[in-house]
Amino acid sequence: MGPIHNHWLQDAQRCESPNHSERPEGVQPWLLVIHNISLPPGEYGGRWIEDLFSNCLDPKAHPYFAEIADLRVSAHALVRRDGGVVQFVPFDKKAWHAGRSSYEGVSDCNDFSIGIELEGCDTEMFTDDQYETLSLLTRNLLLAYPSLTTQHITGHSDIAPGRKTDPGPCFDWNRYRAAIT
Repeated sequence: MGPIHNHWLQDAQRCESPNHSERPEGVQPWLLVIHNISLPPGEYGGRWIEDLFSNCLDPKAHPYFAEIADLRVSAHALVRRDGGVVQFVPFDKKAWHAGRSSYEGVSDCNDFSIGIELEGCDTEMFTDDQYETLSLLTRNLLLAYPSLTTQHITGHSDIAPGRKTDPGPCFDWNRYRAAIT
């Protein structure tokens, strides 16, 4: 994976999502939020995540999709099981990944965070390729955005407790943190 240029990852697949907006004036991203996603739940591969983030998920393609097809959500990037990256929103924009959230007493985390999705679920281990890519992506983000620091990296479950559980108990925070320091 190449560096970040004009707020886009070089060498990443690009699938631009309409589900983003401007950050509040003067706000730079200073929080990194790690998520997990699989569509349908527990299944990997295919274009379902891209379709969800692009507002073109077919509600008839799977029973679960009827429940979520009208959501208007996104993340900045997705790390697939094979370590490939898809970027949906430029990092200087506000992706709609956190929902109702709060970090260290500051609400609306989308305003000041970057959201990274890992293709996975709460009950399965993430792959070596994902940890390698996530670590490289994180190091690139830390270089490109001095407002981000290793002290302000958290899970979706930590900013939306009781509402969200990801990245889940199978995410190895110690392994990840050791790889980015």
